[in-house]
Amino acid sequence: MLEPCRSLRPPRITPPEWGALGTTAARLPSLLAAARPSRDSPIGLGVPSAYAERPWGDGSHSPLYCPAPERVDDTLAGEVEARLLAWADDQGFREDELAALAEAGFGRLATLAHPDTDDPDALLVAAQLNAAWWAADDYYADDTALGAVPALLPPRLALVMAAMDPVPPAGDLTPPLQAALRDDLVRRMLGSATEHLNRHATPAQVQRVCYSTFAMFVSWTAYAAWRETGEHPPAWEYLAARQHDSFYTSMSLIDVVGGYEVPAALFYEPRVRRAAMQAGTASVIVNDLHSVAKDAADEKPVCNLVLLIAADRGCSVDEATERAVDLHNGLVRDFERSHQALTVIPSPDLQRFLRGLRAWMAGGLEWHATNSRYRTA
Repeated sequence: MLEPCRSLRPPRITPPEWGALGTTAARLPSLLAAARPSRDSPIGLGVPSAYAERPWGDGSHSPLYCPAPERVDDTLAGEVEARLLAWADDQGFREDELAALAEAGFGRLATLAHPDTDDPDALLVAAQLNAAWWAADDYYADDTALGAVPALLPPRLALVMAAMDPVPPAGDLTPPLQAALRDDLVRRMLGSATEHLNRHATPAQVQRVCYSTFAMFVSWTAYAAWRETGEHPPAWEYLAARQHDSFYTSMSLIDVVGGYEVPAALFYEPRVRRAAMQAGTASVIVNDLHSVAKDAADEKPVCNLVLLIAADRGCSVDEATERAVDLHNGLVRDFERSHQALTVIPSPDLQRFLRGLRAWMAGGLEWHATNSRYRTA
């Protein structure tokens, strides 16, 4: 089993080496060889992942260009699911909520999306946080049947931020805050999940996850305003917001779950961030494609790329779906090119992370394609 990675401190690579070959050119072959794991390595990401056009939904639309999943392990997924359900029970889930969580399969998502570890406790970190993010989205932002109220979303999210990133004590103002954090299921989930994250991650990784979550929340407030006013945005404006409300947030866990750390200077390097955003946005378009029917049926219809393209162009949902598929496939091909260009950076941790992005796209599509939540979409 992998141990939590608090003690891992990768060597710093100074930015000038990345693009300036100069005297480093003679050393590049050996550096690149060191950066690429052996195919005999037990780490799943050492195995090439072929891109292919994959059918989805009922097969009536053009296929999605995406890597194939690198691991389907129902036994490991079952272990992570069991731990997730035990945790949810401790958080105060009702029986019907536990049944819904079991059906959602977040343990399976973590196992599909993070194939470079078989440590169920590390995978549980991803399962817990994804379950909590989805709960916040459903209960606060999207599903009016579950109590989502657009006008209440901003103050609810402000308290969630305090649950994830505790604020300093403020005298007699602190007890009411602590009571509010305890009295709400979503806040309990995200607070507890972040505590578990702290046991596997460095402080920098924890804050990276927190702040990618908080950026995602900003996009949620934009959606809430659009739903409250009934004035939905054009597709281009929605997609601009969706890039920060994408599976990039989930992907920020890749190195945490894998038991290593990509240094901040590399993680936020513009070319690396662009590749991560391409992967995250492509993956969230998969979610929109699978969610069309559910989103359109809500009492206050949810912003969805397909529905907005149809409104912009005055076309059918089928035609808009084809356009969204084209956008997804273009983003995946752009990521493929970005990944190839970044192979010159001699950092084993970065190369593992980039392969992790590719694996997340593959696992995310597999999860959506086989999840009952999206079966009728």
